[in-house]
Amino acid sequence: MDGRTAMNSALTAAGITGRTRVYGILADPIYHVKAPEVMGALFAHHGVDGVLVPLHVKADGLAVVMDGLRHLRNFGGFIATVPHKTAMTDLCDALTREAEQIGAVNCVRREADGRMVGTMLDGIGFVEALRASGLEPRDRSAALAGAGGAASAIAFALAEAGVARLTILNRTADRARALVERLRTAYPTLPVAAEGAQAEHDLLVNGTSLGMRPQDASPFDLSALHGGQFVAEAIMDPETTPLLAAASAAGCRIQKGLPMLERQIALMARHMGAL
Repeated sequence: MDGRTAMNSALTAAGITGRTRVYGILADPIYHVKAPEVMGALFAHHGVDGVLVPLHVKADGLAVVMDGLRHLRNFGGFIATVPHKTAMTDLCDALTREAEQIGAVNCVRREADGRMVGTMLDGIGFVEALRASGLEPRDRSAALAGAGGAASAIAFALAEAGVARLTILNRTADRARALVERLRTAYPTLPVAAEGAQAEHDLLVNGTSLGMRPQDASPFDLSALHGGQFVAEAIMDPETTPLLAAASAAGCRIQKGLPMLERQIALMARHMGAL
């Protein structure tokens, strides 16, 4: 069987026809995304005639791709992930209150007239995944690595969930301070800072892309991990990042990245009009 025949067989087996509604996930790189499998299972469960495909889009081509997607009449919307979540706020025609507050978008619905409406669901998915793992974030002392789109969503969700204090750690100090100021405006009674001792927190969250590649620096000091901490990842591939491996070795409870997606996938499908 040649490559073209194999592809046609795969598409036929997936049930894709001229009536199938198309959705996408935009990322750079794209190899690590898990949404096509997870969304495919959800569509199958609900009998949705739809498919979500990976679309490898570089930052400098994002605006052009968005313009093209507006003209695809059978296109329902897409998931946006690294590195496009923050840039997407300027490319959408409308944003939900959550996306405006957080300053990032991870799910976009294409309206019938081609308008793009963005929302942000990472934070909701992350907190619900924590709770499913048996960790209630209320009254926890949390340290979050990152100040980009996913990290900002997680920060606001942790604040909304009632953490006792929140520390933002980021390689670019100005971005950390900007996120802290937005959090202080929205949650004036929450102790939030752009610096703090890692060991003093009982919940550590990696909201960066550090850990996707073997040569990456660690988002936290691995030597300072201790068994009283819960360590959570936003990265889905590799399934066990160096941070999670070190945390397990130190006796920490851990949460992998995939549950964050699994807990928000139905919300994404609803926002895109698939459910």
